[in-house]
Amino acid sequence: MSASLIKSIIINFNYIIIYYVLVINFIYFVQLILAAFNLNDYMKRIRYSDYKKYIVSSNMIPISILVPAYNEEETIVENIKSLLALNYPLFEVIVINDGSKDDTLKKVIEAFELKKVDQPVRYLIKTNKIKAIYRNIDIPNLILVDKENGGKADALNAGINVSNYPVIASIDADSILESDSLVRVVMPFIEDKKTIAVGGIVRIANGSTITRGRVIKIDLPKSRIAMFQIVEYLRAFLTGRVGWDSINSLLIVSGAFGAFRKDAVVEVGGYAKNTIGEDMELIVKLHEHFLRNKRDYRIKFVPDPVCWSQAPERIRDLRGQRRRWQIGLMDSLFKHKRMFFNPKYKKIGLIAVPYFWIFEMFGPIIEILGYILIPLAYMLGVLNLKYFILFLAASILYGILLSLGAILLEEYTFNKYPSLKQLLRLSLYGVLENFGYRQMTTLFRVEGIIKFRKMKHNWGKIKRHSFEAKSLKL
Repeated sequence: MSASLIKSIIINFNYIIIYYVLVINFIYFVQLILAAFNLNDYMKRIRYSDYKKYIVSSNMIPISILVPAYNEEETIVENIKSLLALNYPLFEVIVINDGSKDDTLKKVIEAFELKKVDQPVRYLIKTNKIKAIYRNIDIPNLILVDKENGGKADALNAGINVSNYPVIASIDADSILESDSLVRVVMPFIEDKKTIAVGGIVRIANGSTITRGRVIKIDLPKSRIAMFQIVEYLRAFLTGRVGWDSINSLLIVSGAFGAFRKDAVVEVGGYAKNTIGEDMELIVKLHEHFLRNKRDYRIKFVPDPVCWSQAPERIRDLRGQRRRWQIGLMDSLFKHKRMFFNPKYKKIGLIAVPYFWIFEMFGPIIEILGYILIPLAYMLGVLNLKYFILFLAASILYGILLSLGAILLEEYTFNKYPSLKQLLRLSLYGVLENFGYRQMTTLFRVEGIIKFRKMKHNWGKIKRHSFEAKSLKL
């Protein structure tokens, strides 16, 4: 290959990077603006709504909370206690022990004095064998299901089979809901009968004080890795998810906390067992099914039903998480590739799915190649250094602006971090994430792309801490 051809390839690729950065930053900016208007409207609505009256209303939709658990002995008892204390008229908590190898099953049975019962199960969705069901007559809304290991999706499907109510909510076993979260996440089902799924916001619990399954004091963690993730989550939920919701094109409801109309989930065959991204896969599958059958529906995001979850604080755990997310994303997009730029699927096929293909799936590769080829272009003398520095500075400043915009949206709306010290620290990390952290997580995502075939069925495990042992002041 001649030197001139190499230079030509590098120059053309640099143009691709420039256009890519301009387009994705424009998309992020539009999302930020849409999110700002959407959140402003939402805050006005809840300011004048007396949602608290629904807490004791007999007209509220009963809900089944599904808690899949695999080796969750550190947090499972506290999690269940917090769920049983939720303010909601009628709900049940179904804990599904998915063949745990630790003391998860034993701890739940002992903590709540559960006994094995004979309870019929309707197998609406095929799952691995349910070995036993445990209950306590004094805690009628708690059900413990012990089943053979089949993965998170299989555990959720088993929970659906056991559930009694028309709306199901999935929550991770290492997460805690705020007391009024169920009321808020169920409201879209009441307001619009066409709603089939609702996502709530996930916030980082690290650094906060949690007692008896309740968040007593919200604070920021000492861990730098967790701090960066707080900024990421604010940007992802308060701008990304709110922005997509504003155009009715939400493609992801977090597996940590989402609610669904049970009949719709059963209709599409439940959670897919052969993927590690079962949360996104279910949402894309619902979109595909309802659009293909020309049925009107809504999938909503509500920004204030809060789920507090532990974030990884070790780099190796963060690496595993981001690889897993990337693999799950790719798996869902490949499974539903027929939706890509397909007008039959309306905005989902023409806007949302192409965005995730181009910017979320291939984006990490383009970004990493940019880090390699741009310096190479400079060494070959085909890059104007002054122009490159200006472009790089503008891109970084734009990224900082978007992060700070998400932080300001948080302060304007829900204000979970009210002190000036907290705001300044969040802002500092919103700046610093552009210098190393972002590049590191991009590498992890590229690794997920490379290892897609090898790891697409490997969920992995993140180290968890007991909520109360350290009050999550990590």
